[in-house]
Amino acid sequence: MKQDNIRWVYLITLSIIWGSSFILMKRGLESFSPMQVGALRVSIAASILFFFGFKHLKIINKKNVLQLFLAGLFGNFMPAFLFAKAQSQLDSGITGILNSLVPLFTVIIGIFIFKIRVKKAQIIGILIGLIGTLMLVLQGASIDSNTNYYYTLFVVAGALSYSINSNLIKKYLNNEKALSITVSAFSMLLIPALTILFNTGFFTEYTFTSAQNISLTYIAILSIIGTAVSVVLFNQLIKISSPIFATSVTYLIPIVAVVWAVADGENLHYIQFLGTAIILSGVYMVNKR
Repeated sequence: MKQDNIRWVYLITLSIIWGSSFILMKRGLESFSPMQVGALRVSIAASILFFFGFKHLKIINKKNVLQLFLAGLFGNFMPAFLFAKAQSQLDSGITGILNSLVPLFTVIIGIFIFKIRVKKAQIIGILIGLIGTLMLVLQGASIDSNTNYYYTLFVVAGALSYSINSNLIKKYLNNEKALSITVSAFSMLLIPALTILFNTGFFTEYTFTSAQNISLTYIAILSIIGTAVSVVLFNQLIKISSPIFATSVTYLIPIVAVVWAVADGENLHYIQFLGTAIILSGVYMVNKR
């Protein structure tokens, strides 16, 4: 398969996985606090990756340790807590929609910090995508005025964190293998995540009730598929394409998130579906040669 086709396969696969992560977080939050969900997500993913991929630690360039730590911090650790906190007040559909801010931040950070070059068409595409995102969010606010939309700031912070990670990987870690990047980054996050989990009282509060077991199962799926496996795919996607193309997955994530939201009984309006169509046109502009 040609590389141009492979990157689209990665993009669509990631959009399905990450678009489903918001409903999984929602189920996890039914029994656990946002801090516990974030710490569990990172701890489980880090444990799985270290157990199966520790041999990849040997082939990492020791000069890249700091960059690997920062990639893990911004790409996995911080977003796990920020998005869990946001979704403690926001619907899963709205959280998924707001995640579309990542490509805009990727371009801004790439231009001003990492000195990357972007085409005018890509910037126009991102702006079009943001217009669609605003339509989705504003319509959601008009439908549910009781929702605390100050919690959208946690999503914005998470999106900014993801965009920093994308540029870090492309700028400093492009010569490292995707699995090596992921295993190394998560290995450095395991102890901090477990420390936070211990301090949340999880090990004393978890009493193996049916509700807790179900929520933990959803978090485990989120950790293994939605974090460990997907991060490997995402790191590889950045390597074979660009940070802008890779983060454009966040334009497709809302579509999957909205589908799950409708299935779960969340309120959506036809204007939000129109916004989704506008977002797709923005994806086309961002990735047009």
